[in-house]
Amino acid sequence: MAPTEMIEHLPFDERDAFGQRARIGLIVLASDWTVEGEFREALHPLLPEVALHQARIANDPIITPESLAAMGPRLTKTTATLLPGAKFDVIAYGCTSASTLLGEEAVTRNICAVKPGVKVTTPITAALRAFEAVKADRVGVLTPYTRDVNEIVLRYLTDRGIEVPVLGSFNEPDDAIVGRIDSDSIEKAIARLTQGNDLDTVFVSCTSIRLIDSIERLERKTGLTITSSNHALIWDCLRQAGVEDRMEGKGKLYRV
Repeated sequence: MAPTEMIEHLPFDERDAFGQRARIGLIVLASDWTVEGEFREALHPLLPEVALHQARIANDPIITPESLAAMGPRLTKTTATLLPGAKFDVIAYGCTSASTLLGEEAVTRNICAVKPGVKVTTPITAALRAFEAVKADRVGVLTPYTRDVNEIVLRYLTDRGIEVPVLGSFNEPDDAIVGRIDSDSIEKAIARLTQGNDLDTVFVSCTSIRLIDSIERLERKTGLTITSSNHALIWDCLRQAGVEDRMEGKGKLYRV
């Protein structure tokens, strides 16, 4: 048998195959079933010019204040696995409740420890920016959380001047179950929150809840602006990365 010819150091040129307009990093909870799919669904018209890269952070699927706090020390190490050496336009931490418990400043500090200077957002950061963008002062909040986590989220919002006339919860701590809550249940819960309450917006808190494909229909039905953790987070990632495209079919927020 003849020896194999080894041709080494073949010439090549380089180009950015993905992310010419923006590169988004996303830190996903190990127990989250939903957020990556919603990001891909919303970003599909912008691919591959807008690129998404994810890393998963270890967490307990039973959401409690203690399990949320445990993620804080893991944020820096997890961020380091996002394309080491690559520059990102924005990095998002995909957990609403942990962002309120840890605080946005701590999340930013831990991410920037390995990605210095990068823009950082969280679902609660994005929600607050969304409320400002649609001029919402009175927000109804729907969550899957237990009371102890709800109280943390509620206090975080009200401390920042958001009036929350009503908060409803599915009272389900298991992320795997939350990821399977169906659209009919969510729609009925939103109807219950809006009944008899003067609201500008409904915010569905938790990246495990799927809602983005229902928002346009729910806005028409309720006459309110509707957003969710993922819906607001995707919008804010795009805006922070300088992508200002107005997108149809995804609710009022994506047209402002």
